[in-house]
Amino acid sequence: MKKTVFTGSGVAIITPFNENGIDFESFGKIIDFHLENSTDAIIVCGTTGEAATMPDAEHLSAIEFTVKRVNGKIPVIAGTGSNDTVHGIKLSVEAEKLGADALLVVTPYYNKSNKQGLINHFKAIAGAVSLPIILYNVPSRTGMNIALDVLEGLQSVENIVGIKEASGNMSYLMELAAKYGDRFDIYSGNDDIIVPVMSAGGKGVISVLANVLPKETHDICQLYLDGKCEESMRLQFKYLDLINSLFCEVNPIPVKTAMNLMGMNGGILRMPLYEMAPANKERLIKDLKAAGVKLV
Repeated sequence: MKKTVFTGSGVAIITPFNENGIDFESFGKIIDFHLENSTDAIIVCGTTGEAATMPDAEHLSAIEFTVKRVNGKIPVIAGTGSNDTVHGIKLSVEAEKLGADALLVVTPYYNKSNKQGLINHFKAIAGAVSLPIILYNVPSRTGMNIALDVLEGLQSVENIVGIKEASGNMSYLMELAAKYGDRFDIYSGNDDIIVPVMSAGGKGVISVLANVLPKETHDICQLYLDGKCEESMRLQFKYLDLINSLFCEVNPIPVKTAMNLMGMNGGILRMPLYEMAPANKERLIKDLKAAGVKLV
């Protein structure tokens, strides 16, 4: 039987770095901010967390710290995907040992795969752990899409339970929901279409916006789940300009900039990421203020 990992707003949490590594003092405060403001799950070491620049020891230390800080209050979902199947298995096994509640596993990138290779890749990782797995479809990052017949080949894998759909392709999303919505939980991977995805049966969002507005992102989802669809859509519209500003440069450049502007110490960006262009930063500041976010 399919296990739903969470419903509502899961934050794709940033990782606050300093010159020496992870700033765990700031990281703890950011996690507490989410626990205090209705975030429904924390996704650690994903794209927004800059996992691509983390050595394994640091990657696993971020997962371990998050699990301990959250202390069972909400699910912790660990990003453990890789373009190397053996490496993905290693990270996934270690994350399970550290107490993660579920895993987020991205499609292989750069070397990519054919369809059968992709099925085998996900099956190998799922077979190495007992945790529920959410697949991560983000072709703009990886160069490949999870074709629907790949999901057909994964239906028998019991602990593959969901998909973070971040292609932005609503036609694909509708076909995915129609064919496999009863088998795999669907989460929006795009903050600008939370409500449309939920209208197709989605369980919620894995969100960048929630780093800045956790309660409000939770409310967009909860209102929809409570049947208050018009109110949910009004909130979606209210924050649309800010959402667009948070993606006016490569994620997580704008969201970490926003958190620093809020005085939350999002930390430094790791190369090759670099600070925002001045005009884009001014746009971000304007939209943060318009959304009612207090800046220091």
